[in-house]
Amino acid sequence: MIDSHCHLADQAFAGDLDEVVRRAQDAGLQAAMCILSAGDEQEAAAAARVRDLWPAVIWSTGIHPHNAGTFHGRVGGAVECVRDWVARHGAVALGEIGLDYHYDFSPRPTQREIFDAQLGVAHDLNLPIVIHTREATDDTFTILKNHAGIRGVFHCFTGDMTMARHALDLGFYISLAGIVTFPKAVELKEVGRFVPDERLLVETDAPYLAPVPHRGKRNEPAYVSRVIDVLAELRATDALDLAQQTTRNFAAFLGPTVTPPTA
Repeated sequence: MIDSHCHLADQAFAGDLDEVVRRAQDAGLQAAMCILSAGDEQEAAAAARVRDLWPAVIWSTGIHPHNAGTFHGRVGGAVECVRDWVARHGAVALGEIGLDYHYDFSPRPTQREIFDAQLGVAHDLNLPIVIHTREATDDTFTILKNHAGIRGVFHCFTGDMTMARHALDLGFYISLAGIVTFPKAVELKEVGRFVPDERLLVETDAPYLAPVPHRGKRNEPAYVSRVIDVLAELRATDALDLAQQTTRNFAAFLGPTVTPPTA
């Protein structure tokens, strides 16, 4: 199993990161992709400890839409920051990036400008992208269509079937997190049944969105097994087979130039 999206460099893990890593390995995880917020030096320092404790972790970095306002009027600075962090951390993907119109922590025009600029970086570096989109579906797809050939994943997917079909039509992966285990997530469960085997990824988004029966507590990579169990039940398949399929999918998401960890 691979947790395709988590935040192990988050302060939520500062006190017991070694135990979190041990539980992940004991649960059978080969690796995880850890997301770093480009420009956040506190996360950069924490990432060094993550590397020491779990060398199999791989990295993605980008400017989250919440932080896009930091670069208002400085698109060139955003591009320089992202390129620097990709090189500095050996990132194999660019993200999470996108649009968030729910919180609007950054002005919407700035979010769109920084998202578009980062898609240009991903294209130049031939990196897959990790998309965060909330209440901004139309603008997200409009901007994506301006970057033909870009590849990536809609992380922590919470959209409906129409959005899922649109994402799949563009060649993207769909990653499901702990929300799919929530009893009232009826529409998302429908998406969980629908996504083709070869386009499905799983994640925790730890420390956020812990699955049932851990809901309301801090999430961690070990709990990705619970996401797989629920999806396997929804899809009427074996959990081990699904774990192996999503692991293969993650390797395909990364692309042929990256060798994913095997231990």
